[in-house]
Amino acid sequence: MVTAATYQKIHYFKSADRLKFLHELLLKTAEESGWKLHAWAVFPNHYHFIGRHEDGNSESLKAMIRKLHSLSAREMNRLDETQGRKIWHNYRDSHIQSEKSYLARLHYVHANAVHHGLVQKADQYPWCSARWFEQIENSARVNTIYSFPISKLIERDETL
Repeated sequence: MVTAATYQKIHYFKSADRLKFLHELLLKTAEESGWKLHAWAVFPNHYHFIGRHEDGNSESLKAMIRKLHSLSAREMNRLDETQGRKIWHNYRDSHIQSEKSYLARLHYVHANAVHHGLVQKADQYPWCSARWFEQIENSARVNTIYSFPISKLIERDETL
């Protein structure tokens, strides 16, 4: 699982066009780098994703993040007619060790827009995987995943 935040939590991706750009860039960069995303959510000042490299090797994660951050920073600076401005502050990645942890994190990423008060239901937020997830999974699995508690994950994430 990866969580990344913009520098000083500034909302560089504040418009629908910018969110769409970052969302599409995340999906494209992940695919080009051999990462299959299981869940993702993109916001004006941060993003989350859960993924696995196609060969199980996570060594390419750093290069993928570097590419994503570099391309998105250049585009934001171009749009704002600013050169060399720092857009991304940091990212945190964690290797998910258990099925229970995986399911809780899936719930967390899909429901993050609800947590932030942006939508009432996760599938209403266009820049996350909730709608896709609910369409490809059977309703029993969706309900199981959405029943996993995420309060401890929320507390930890707000410190990033």
